[in-house]
Amino acid sequence: MGEVPKKEAHVLRGHEGAVLAARFNSDGNYCLSCGKDRMLRLWNPHRGIHIKTYKGHGREIRDVHVTSDNSKLCSCGGDRQLFYWDVSTGRVIRKFRGHDSEVNSVKFNEYGSVVVSAGYDRSVRAWDCRSHSTEPIQIIDTFLDSVMSVCLTKTEIIAGSVDGTVRTFDIRIGRELVDDLGQPVNCISISNDGNCVLASCLDSTLRLLDRSTGELLQEYKGHTCKSYKMDCCLTNSDAHVTGGSEDGFVFFWDLVDASVVSNFRAHPAVVTSVNYHPKDSCMITSSVDGTIRVWKA
Repeated sequence: MGEVPKKEAHVLRGHEGAVLAARFNSDGNYCLSCGKDRMLRLWNPHRGIHIKTYKGHGREIRDVHVTSDNSKLCSCGGDRQLFYWDVSTGRVIRKFRGHDSEVNSVKFNEYGSVVVSAGYDRSVRAWDCRSHSTEPIQIIDTFLDSVMSVCLTKTEIIAGSVDGTVRTFDIRIGRELVDDLGQPVNCISISNDGNCVLASCLDSTLRLLDRSTGELLQEYKGHTCKSYKMDCCLTNSDAHVTGGSEDGFVFFWDLVDASVVSNFRAHPAVVTSVNYHPKDSCMITSSVDGTIRVWKA
């Protein structure tokens, strides 16, 4: 079960303006952040030190993801492009263009060979990192509104949209499953056991769905989420659900009975991102206050 992290270990400062996302790398030793200042920053969150800055985007950066071997990263945002970077040199290997509007979310597959993006143009696009083509290898455009968040399994692309749906695309057979939540979805994440998907909706409710049946298993409330894109996720043991709030609070709920296990003010302003360490009881949060904060149990 373990204790939830609520002791502030470090405050990472360096961004000018709102931080829109903060993500651990695959082993949790480092983290990346991005934001309104068009910068990506690499940190050692456990020692509270800044390591590297990546520059190149022309507008705000909304999301970033690192390959499982930690050698490449991908970022996206307001300039409608995906930047594919070499982590150690800071060089942009390729830019993927094709979205007609801002790009909200980006994820690598487990091999780091394909990156999938979701955008305001109501589409999800898949790009081949190994080919020299800048054209997408797949476009999914069945959404009726902006696509805010995307997750991948070995065989599926799962995406959440402002049209109120979570859609699952089976890449092997080309089948689409639609779960209609009836409320705009601004973030989704998958449980660590792969059985559930957690969706943050703009009616200040997180909803847990059974991936195989689409059944609504639980709802989590208490936070405020009405107008901002804010992350949600499960802790690495799947015992708790966590998410930010527009009043600067972070909430932890019991996965099963949805009771609030802990809530505390993490930032003086909107919490944009919560990201849980893959192994330890440790979490990072980011905010429009310009900081990333590291929390330990």
